[in-house]
Amino acid sequence: MRITRLSLISLLCAAALASCGGKKEHSYRMDYTVAMDTVGHYLLVDLDLSMAPGSGAVTLNMPRWTPGYYEMLDYPKHLCDFSAADPAGKAVAWEKSGMNRWVVSVPDDGRVRVSYRIYANRRDVGSSRVESDIAFVSPAGVFMHVDGDLQHPVRVRFDLPGNWEKISSGLLPVEGTPDTFQADDFDRLYDCPFLLGNYYTCDFEHEGHPYHFAVETPEGIEESGFREDFCRIVSAATRMMGDVPYDNYCLIHMGAGGGGLEHWNSQACYTDGTYRFADRGRQVSFLAFTAHEYFHLYNVKCIRPAELWPFNYDTEAVTPMLWVSEGLTCYYEFRLLRTSGVATPDEALAQLSGYFSRYAPYEGQRHMSLRQSSYDIWLNFMNGDANERDVRINYYFKGPVVGLLMDIDIRRHTAQEKSLDDVMRGLYDRYYKELQRGFTEEEFWQEVEKAYGGPVPHLRALVNTTENIDYDAYLKDAGLYVDTESWAIRRVENPDPAQIAFLERLELL
Repeated sequence: MRITRLSLISLLCAAALASCGGKKEHSYRMDYTVAMDTVGHYLLVDLDLSMAPGSGAVTLNMPRWTPGYYEMLDYPKHLCDFSAADPAGKAVAWEKSGMNRWVVSVPDDGRVRVSYRIYANRRDVGSSRVESDIAFVSPAGVFMHVDGDLQHPVRVRFDLPGNWEKISSGLLPVEGTPDTFQADDFDRLYDCPFLLGNYYTCDFEHEGHPYHFAVETPEGIEESGFREDFCRIVSAATRMMGDVPYDNYCLIHMGAGGGGLEHWNSQACYTDGTYRFADRGRQVSFLAFTAHEYFHLYNVKCIRPAELWPFNYDTEAVTPMLWVSEGLTCYYEFRLLRTSGVATPDEALAQLSGYFSRYAPYEGQRHMSLRQSSYDIWLNFMNGDANERDVRINYYFKGPVVGLLMDIDIRRHTAQEKSLDDVMRGLYDRYYKELQRGFTEEEFWQEVEKAYGGPVPHLRALVNTTENIDYDAYLKDAGLYVDTESWAIRRVENPDPAQIAFLERLELL
């Protein structure tokens, strides 16, 4: 991620390019070149913008956040040394307009070169990082779009330091130019991070789709069986949802750190720094983490609350439904661990119990509902106040437990004919594939009612309440109970035949 600025992409005249919505004539062209200063930790960004002659001023916009990371990251704070010039190098006028907009005076011939540096020295999945032999690029914090025109194609070329060999992304390179990538629009570019440098890679096919692994610290990956376990998780999700929503998939695993972020056809995660895990529990937790980011392909990328699309990168995308997008995805970690067979019933229950124990013993659940936590995440995503557990809950923790209760109740009411899986498939088929839009809160509950076979005020109450939940009233039908000494969810010791059948359907025996 670093050293001198290299040559620019040659200027090209405006051309008609394909956008996501079909053929559209575009009156300008955007070509980016990105180089790396590996000493100062900078991305060196040049934009060649070719507009129609006489276009006048253009406003460039840099996002303030990136989808899936529900915090205002204010990316422009990492930008410095903005400049603009004509092709001969003569400076042209520009000025700031708000925190994330730059107004540039375009020369009469329509061609202008914009340059700036991005300080890239943060180890989180929403930010870019440049080091001596590797770089991670989070595109929303690097690339600007023309204000108001996200649905415009864009091309990016990377000028790698001389000893760097690889570029990995869910976005595929332009044929014949392995250092150049084109996105049909900025929504797609912003959702396709890049790993660049020297690192372990592995390419293979699974069930008719190509996969690319890019791993910064691969120690132990071959003997760990991680690739085989990942493929089993993919197969289990495909069986559950009946579809694969991508052509190709890229898995970017970086070194030791925390956090992961889902993307349209990729995931970017920090790891333990090794695949020789400290113990089996840590290995299962990492597999659950990987399954979480993978299942987001369905639940948030395809099955998305209406408020999350189209994106407004200038301000918060507030929705009461993040408990569905994130909390239920945590539940499906648990389900995929079992349906894939990569974890035992006890290991899967331990994973789910870990979430339960992080909120159930604390006072915060009496002050904040699961629904309210979806709104307030923009305030609390990285809020480490000492009173956190006393006044708040986190949908990552309560969401999967409520998902389990909903799943059990739907299965019980329908004699195991339906489950929460039917809700997820219904949302996917109806709103993603058929209507091609997000779902509203009421539409979510309509899908739940369809699977359940009637009104579900008691299930809504689980999401809206700040009162104690009678967990055992739901869990007992499934042969489970709450151990209040350890705050774990456990199997009953002597399940009756009905409970055994339930546990078998949940694959917990």
